[in-house]
Formats: sequence, C-alpha cells, structure tokens
Amino acid sequence: MIRSAIPRLEPLEVALTTFQRQYPTFATTLVLDDLRATEYARLDRQKHVYLDYTGGGLYAECQLRDYVHLISNLVLGNPHSTNPASQTMTTLVEHARRYVLDYFSASPEEYLVIFTPNATGAIKLVAEAYPFARDGQYLMTFDNHNTVNGVREFARAKGATVGYVPVELPDMRMNESHLSCALSQVHPGQHNLFAFPAQSNVTGVQHDLAWIAIAQANGWDVLLDAAAFVPTNRLDLSRWHPDFIPVSFYKIFGFPTGIGCLLVRKSALAKLRRPWFAGGTITLSSVLAADAPGFGFYLSPGEAGFEDGTVNYLLLPAVEMGLRYIESIGIEVIHERVRCLTGWLLEQMLALRHSNGQPLVRMYGPTTIDRRGGTIAFNVCDPTGAVLDCYAMQEQANRYAISVRSGCFCNPGVREVALGFTREDLATSFSKKEQLTFEQFLHVTEHQQQGAVRVSLGLATNFTDIYQFVRFLRTLIDQQGPVAEKTSQP
Repeated sequence: MIRSAIPRLEPLEVALTTFQRQYPTFATTLVLDDLRATEYARLDRQKHVYLDYTGGGLYAECQLRDYVHLISNLVLGNPHSTNPASQTMTTLVEHARRYVLDYFSASPEEYLVIFTPNATGAIKLVAEAYPFARDGQYLMTFDNHNTVNGVREFARAKGATVGYVPVELPDMRMNESHLSCALSQVHPGQHNLFAFPAQSNVTGVQHDLAWIAIAQANGWDVLLDAAAFVPTNRLDLSRWHPDFIPVSFYKIFGFPTGIGCLLVRKSALAKLRRPWFAGGTITLSSVLAADAPGFGFYLSPGEAGFEDGTVNYLLLPAVEMGLRYIESIGIEVIHERVRCLTGWLLEQMLALRHSNGQPLVRMYGPTTIDRRGGTIAFNVCDPTGAVLDCYAMQEQANRYAISVRSGCFCNPGVREVALGFTREDLATSFSKKEQLTFEQFLHVTEHQQQGAVRVSLGLATNFTDIYQFVRFLRTLIDQQGPVAEKTSQP
C-alpha cells in the first residue's frame, strides 16, 4: 500500500489568518476575546482547553463579584414570610422570575416560571403531573435525553401509549414523514404529549421548531427540551409557543448550579394534577380534615403550587445576574462565535487522515454548520478503520489538559442509531435484569458500553482552543490503541 505524507498543520498565526478570511463574520465577535482575557483568564493561566460546554457552562469572574457584593450587603431570609428579611428576598426572587420571562420574550399573560433544581427537575414536574390516561399518547424522538425518555414510565403506568420517531443517518435528523404520520394519529379529546429537543445534546442537530405549532394543531401538548439550545441560541417565546420548556441555568452561564426552571404556558399548567403536596405548595392543609371532601388541602395557584419546599432563594439573584451578563454580550454574538469556530473545526477534523488515507475520525451528525450547534460527537479510528475506545481517547486528551467528554451522554437513541445497534443486540441485556445483581448486569452489557467522544464549544471558546484540539487529534494519526468491542459501521 502506498503511504502518503501527512500534511503539516499551519502555525497558529497563519491558521488564524486563514480562518478569519474564511469566516469574516467572526470579526463581529471579538468582544469575546476581550472577555476571555479578563473574565476567563483562569483558562489561559492553567493552559486549559475547555470543550465541554454542553456538560456545563463557565462562569465569568464578574458574576461572582456582583453576587458576593449583593449578598454581603443585604439581610436575606426565607421568602415564605412577611418579615423584613423575607420581604427583601421575596422581591429579589420575583424580580428574577420576571427577568427570566423577559429574557425569553415570554409574555407574562401566557407563561409562568417555576424554579426547579435543574432541567431534569423541571421535566419531572411535568412527568408526574401530566394527565396521561388510556387512549392518550406520549410521543418522543429517538434523539432525547434520558430524562425525557424517563417520562414514558409515568405514561405507561397510567395506560397511555408510548411511541418514538426515529432519527436517520447520516445527519441524525428526524424522519419528518414518520413524524407527520405519528402526529396525525391522535385521539380527539385525549391528553397527548410530544417531546423533542431544540438541539441534540450529542450531535448538535437543531430540530425544526416549526414542529411545535404543527403538533399543537394536531391536538398535542409540546415539551421542548431547551437545555442544550439556549446557551448559544435565542429562544424567542413570542414566536414559538411550546407548552413546557425545561432549562438549566448553569449550562448558559456557569453559576449558579442547582437552579433551573420550567417555563410553562398557563393553559398547559391548568391541565397538570400534582400527585402530592409539600411545604410551600399549599395555602392550607389539615390533619383533622384529611379524609374530608377535597382531601384536606388547598394547592396554591400558579407557580407556587409547583415549587416544592423552599426555593434555592439565596442563589436566585445570581440567575438574573447571569442572564443580564449574557444580554450585555448578546446571544447573537455568542451564536456567531460558536458557528464560525464549529465550521472550521468540522472541516479540520474531517480532513484528518492516517498515512494510508483512512479517515481518523468517524463523525455522528451533521458535517457542516447548516442547522446545527457547537456540539460534535465522533469516534477516533485506527488505520484499519476500527473504532478506538472512547474512554481511552478521553484519557489521552486529559494528558494535554483538554476537557472533553466520552460515553453515550444520557442519550441512548442517538447512541444506538449511530453505533448500529439492533433490537436483538440489546434484548439480552434486559431480558433477565430482575434476576441479576448490578454487577452481573454490567457484565452482560460490557460489550455494549462503547460510546463516543463529544466536544462542545461555548461562550469562552477561542480559536486557540480548537487549534490546540486539532493538534491533539493529529497525535493520534497512525496510532494503534484499545479497540472498542462493538465497531459495526453505522
């Protein structure tokens, strides 16, 4: 076999000049380079290449300064009271709530904000309270986070039909004819819920938001998972009107963790029936009248009836600070920065070859910047085309102080389609699970653990980061290494 020379990587300064000519709109995002040098200087001090923004955003130092200044100068108490400390805190909580609505252009006449621990907590609120019933349906796409998949257990328990719309190679987008057919098969007058992500947390695919109105016109309520979308894209709820929108704030601006929200249309909230009540969610409950008609409690109206216990009140002002920080930059600026850098990175990754001409990476999802975000899933292949173990690839990246992620990213549908699994491949893993210990179950599934490597770009990513990542990938050229046990072609 004739072996070809591996093309040399241009020096950083030359590559940057070429990149800027290829992506002239990158010049509109240079404010982010200034912020990288000031608010995120710790990255360069530590020579750290952070490419895990879909896992979690990075906070700016000014967010911490502003937050510490606020809580250092106020006396703040539990908002469930009318004493001065509680009233001050209540004002800050409600101000944050209104700012979330403003940020997403959500009319307060149409939407409410329910604060939750994260997007998962927001989805669970819907799952446990949605009025699933026999003749109703729960429809999902293959491309969904496990939290959205998990809602099917509530649906099945109440007798609803559960269905999936496939995604298809190579771009891992929804089969739209299949989706159109599935949305049309609805029983009038029943409760039907359709769930899909605005952006895949694995492949970066941005699914068409036009399906929100199409589904609603067919009699579906729509849960739009916005967690991976909103860190680099504007979700305008004056244009799109999904019924339930879960969000994790740390994915947008890094700090604080432990707070998310459910943006919910008031008309959809009226359909929910909570299976329990808790402190903070009720106006009044009774022990003596527990068996009385109405079951002895009165659920608080609006968002209060869904915020269990005490909200994470001391950190809620930091949510408004984070959103104001993003607004001061402009989400469109962040979007354009990520779009340009993602385009260059995709091109560079796809051009990498072993010296025998074999591609170095196998990519899952769109290979251009058309209708996609800054999340890229791939595997590294050896010169024979065999997939190298993704966890070993992450370990190698660790040695270069590069933060990436490996695994299946809590999205089994994408994993199974991308890696070519069949129903038969997976049946053995679950057929006797009730008789197996956890360790025995892991042994049965060992050969099915292979996932992928994921890089994701965000607010503080600069050209040097992705250039250094490409340099790292080039060290894997002609490398033999641990091969994944399942290497079937997708």
